Amino acid sequence: MKAQTFSGRAEFQRLMVEMLGWISAQGCREVHAWDDSFVDWPLSDAQALASLTSWARAGRQLHLLAVQYEDIARRHPRFVRWRRDFAHCITARAVEPELRLEGAPESLLMAVCAESTVTLRLFDRHLWRGEISLEAAQRLRGLEWFDAVAQRSSESFAPTTLGL
Repeated sequence: MKAQTFSGRAEFQRLMVEMLGWISAQGCREVHAWDDSFVDWPLSDAQALASLTSWARAGRQLHLLAVQYEDIARRHPRFVRWRRDFAHCITARAVEPELRLEGAPESLLMAVCAESTVTLRLFDRHLWRGEISLEAAQRLRGLEWFDAVAQRSSESFAPTTLGL
């Protein structure tokens, strides 16, 4: 299957929710997600959270990579609560804002399953244009980029905060 393009914020968010449902149904063991702040992702959506909850089992890992997570705490408190409850399967790392992210998509969600892979990339946040692909080569290129950036990141977005 060739990559299918999409445009529009509503389409992006709909595809994100559908993709999370597919990831859960397929039992994908690893999921990689990149965004500056994840603020535009449908992380408060009940269906998205239900899919994530169904997906989160032993041996599965969600790798988050962002520039900052402050906005997610304000916009998606339900996801922050979910992150706390399922901290065992989530790594969250942050990159420095001045890091040059050449060739970086605006948003990226990738998953590998036993029999297939899926990649959703957002190229233009102003027009909300992107593509979704089931090609393994597309996911491999995205994963190489993700790993290169993650190597220059630090742990962030703790599951709990200590109040002193």
